[in-house]
Amino acid sequence: MALEFIVITNNPLVQEKFADELNVDYEDIPFRDVLCKVRDLIHKGHRLLTHPLSGSVKPHETPYKSVLVTTKPSTMDLGEVSIIENAIITADKFAEKFPNMPQSVKEDFQLIDCTLITSGIDAVLRR
Repeated sequence: MALEFIVITNNPLVQEKFADELNVDYEDIPFRDVLCKVRDLIHKGHRLLTHPLSGSVKPHETPYKSVLVTTKPSTMDLGEVSIIENAIITADKFAEKFPNMPQSVKEDFQLIDCTLITSGIDAVLRR
């Protein structure tokens, strides 16, 4: 049986690609707010299934982030609380580089994030 999960994302491409087949929680919010949303779920006992800072694109270089968490909460994991809190601290260290990013560049970053989360989804489904 496949592990049930939620895709937390601010990436419209991820929403478009997976909304019909997966549980996608999409909001048009900043990168940091995606991390805070994930943190709130981790505090409720949901588990991280992908690292919140996966990939080589730094938080200040892209406006998009997608993270997988379990659908059903269990006991809060302090190690995962630490991971998500440190991810937020890392994101806060950098100023955003994309206030006036051209649409073509946004689409490139959407594709990068979508590729990363697709890999994470494939890995989770193989478990």
